[in-house]
Amino acid sequence: MIKTETAYKKALNRLQEDQSFIQKQKKTLVDKGLTAEQVTKALQPTISFHEQLKEEVTSYEHIIRGEFDTIINLHDIGKVLIAYRIYLGISQQELANRLDTSPAQVSRDERNEYYGATIERLQQVMEAMSMVSETRIQPVV
Repeated sequence: MIKTETAYKKALNRLQEDQSFIQKQKKTLVDKGLTAEQVTKALQPTISFHEQLKEEVTSYEHIIRGEFDTIINLHDIGKVLIAYRIYLGISQQELANRLDTSPAQVSRDERNEYYGATIERLQQVMEAMSMVSETRIQPVV
């Protein structure tokens, strides 16, 4: 998952480089006399990585536009939190400041896509990004 504008720009450059590399490799293999099927098999791993990177770039572009998938289960909540931070244009440093924690902690949380985070922690992150109201329902006495 692309998480920063810098990583996005690097991915775009990588896509261009990969496309050029694939074309050069294809020509080299054809010049060596390989059949179309052999060329396809030889290039398949490179093309597969290229396509995966294209999907990540497309996903990041959707996030920037605020186009999010529906949350189907809580396994995806970490990705959604990261995507929302990106959409808001908030750096990990800024989120750390809002949470009164270290940037290293936010980096770890995001690297693990908040796997194992408590409900309270997820709530804090959501509140820090104004995804939910900070008001709590008070118990009736």
